[in-house]
Amino acid sequence: MSPDISRPGSTTAKVVVATTVALSFISFWRGAAIVLSDLASSAFYAGGIAEVAVGPAAPWFVLAVMLFSFAVRSVYMESCSMFVRGGVYIVVKDSMGPFMARLSVSALVFDYILTGPISVVSAGAYLGHLLDEVAKMMGQSFPFNVNYFAAFFAILVTIYFWWMNIKGIHESSGKALRIMQITTVMVVALLIWCPLTILLRGHVTLPPPPLPRNMQFGPSALGWFKGTIWPSIPIVALIIAFGHSLLSMSGFETLAQVYREIAYPKMRNLSRTANIVCWYAVVCTGVITLFAGMIISPDDIRNLYADNLLGGLAMRLAGPEMLRLLFHLFVVIVGVLILSGAVNTAIIGANGVLNRVAEDGVLLDWFRKPHKRFGTTYRIVNTIVLLQLATIIASRGDVYLLGEAYAFGVVWSFFLKSLGVLVLRRQRHDQEYKFPFNIRLGNVEIPLGLGFTTIVLGFVAIANIFSKEYATKYGIGFTLVVFAVFTISERVNARKRALQHLDKKPLEEFNLDHQPQVNAGTLHARPGAVLVAVRDYHNMEHLRKVLHKTNLKRHDIVVMTVRTISAGAGEYDLSDDQIFSDYEKELFSHVVEMAEKEGKPVELLVVPAVNPFDAMVQSAAKLKASRLVTGVSARMTSEELARRIGLAWESLPEPRHAFSLEVISPDRPSMYVNLGPHPPRLWPEDVDRLHDLWRRLSGEDGIGSRLHHRDIVGVALRRLERDLSEGERDQVLRDLTDELRKS
Repeated sequence: MSPDISRPGSTTAKVVVATTVALSFISFWRGAAIVLSDLASSAFYAGGIAEVAVGPAAPWFVLAVMLFSFAVRSVYMESCSMFVRGGVYIVVKDSMGPFMARLSVSALVFDYILTGPISVVSAGAYLGHLLDEVAKMMGQSFPFNVNYFAAFFAILVTIYFWWMNIKGIHESSGKALRIMQITTVMVVALLIWCPLTILLRGHVTLPPPPLPRNMQFGPSALGWFKGTIWPSIPIVALIIAFGHSLLSMSGFETLAQVYREIAYPKMRNLSRTANIVCWYAVVCTGVITLFAGMIISPDDIRNLYADNLLGGLAMRLAGPEMLRLLFHLFVVIVGVLILSGAVNTAIIGANGVLNRVAEDGVLLDWFRKPHKRFGTTYRIVNTIVLLQLATIIASRGDVYLLGEAYAFGVVWSFFLKSLGVLVLRRQRHDQEYKFPFNIRLGNVEIPLGLGFTTIVLGFVAIANIFSKEYATKYGIGFTLVVFAVFTISERVNARKRALQHLDKKPLEEFNLDHQPQVNAGTLHARPGAVLVAVRDYHNMEHLRKVLHKTNLKRHDIVVMTVRTISAGAGEYDLSDDQIFSDYEKELFSHVVEMAEKEGKPVELLVVPAVNPFDAMVQSAAKLKASRLVTGVSARMTSEELARRIGLAWESLPEPRHAFSLEVISPDRPSMYVNLGPHPPRLWPEDVDRLHDLWRRLSGEDGIGSRLHHRDIVGVALRRLERDLSEGERDQVLRDLTDELRKS
């Protein structure tokens, strides 16, 4: 691209490449790995905590929660089908208003702040107990208190995943995927070894059925229910027990946050992700916890393995002691990996939630500033990690203490999310997916499945308030503090927008990279990319169609806009604000929203230029694009637009890069024009005429089989060229005019 802007038709030497956090997409396998790093990790601690709280029947409640997760999955799938960023905040806000939205997301943040600490402290406890056992076998004493060791280990792991998330989700999700691959090896081994142990011992029995008479609530499991009549009511006792087991289903809110990052096709890939997550959790947490309840006695679980359930299960399996010890070591290694990975899940989930509320003006814009190198919202990540580190230090490595506080936020998040989706059933009808089990009576749809799920979650949420005294006190306190921060931030942002006379929602934050010229290396666009020109965010149907039909395995997508400047601007350098103004920011915010909806990444480019047609053509040539795509123009016809772009291509210096132009109109088929030398697309009757001429001429003496169709076309073109230069120009033009009338 020419650096001389004093000549009309050239572009400025300064272009802007814009990047944003929103355009990083991952496969459904990586998405499932991120969610499972939290959801499946609960197998290491949920069973022990539930056993302490509920008694010997706890494994059945854990299994019931895992099966109930399919219902919660459907709630999240329906919400994501309506909102790309379909977390609890936006669902509750659209259905029940901003006050309830701030309250619900405040409780959810409390859940995320505790998700990481409980998981990674549990990992430290597994490792600490193993080291303690090894030390005793060697006649030594473990030099640290196991709880303090667990807290120290948790701090180190949290700092590691903080750095991974600062670098971005591709780094983080890759780690999560590898952790889940290793975890699967352990799960398969347990699924084979546990039944063999049961068969060899013969006398192993199932845990007692989940009936009120079999529940043995622990000392702190009833909270304010203790000493009242409520626990003696069977249905209430079942709800309390279900609530104590619900922490085994944590992690589903991350499904909504990860949906923003899931690649095309988004809804199909979300369905795959959700199914993988649910079935894996049923087997990993539900079935294996049931096996542990069959192989280990309830007293041993409560007294010895409450925070080390799978480690105890490994040592109680049938087989040589050395083999069991080695497998115990492997279980601990897997536990450390997956439980540590849950920290990553918590950071990703909390980051997604806080980004969403920040976009809506509920959090100060300062938090959304992208990292200069990695493009991540590092200030939000820093805040999350600092709160998690404070929680770890305050807990001093007590897993049960963290577990009691943990379920407060998650159950209210689930309930408010489900209630919001239920309310939206009466307000919106654009769901790509609906929770099943709906009955239609005339024009009224009765959502039986969604309604039942909402009722169950509501009762469990209320029961948890009274049965978890510690969690209720600190959960409500933390929630109110965060709610106050959100409320104050929202008012500050509203005052700021009022002073600036802004009534629009906050826009995406972009990192700007100023370059001397357009090139594929800077944009990370492969040769053959599709270049889409946009200018009016009300007229971007052409971009939507390109996003929908482009195969990213073959073509990258680059979206450019031209910043028009006057012909005399070459005397001056344009400032950064002049090149990338608020309008370009708003335009690209709409581009990002469309790209997220489709689940396909795009590169963003601003090119200042005197002549927008020259800018588009020169950018396509520099990028070696296969296609330039534009929308229709309000000032000229599609044919005139194509002619102007064609003239701009002709003015390129030799050798000129050939590519096609596509002009997309919302209400009629696309118009294609090939720029540069190319074989013409002939009408069927012209092909028939050419073939008829070939048959007639190939029968002439001296020509015969040596004649080809291309020879006839070549002679016709030379005769037309001769007619134009020998006084037959008027006749040629009349013939061309007649031909154009036919087309």
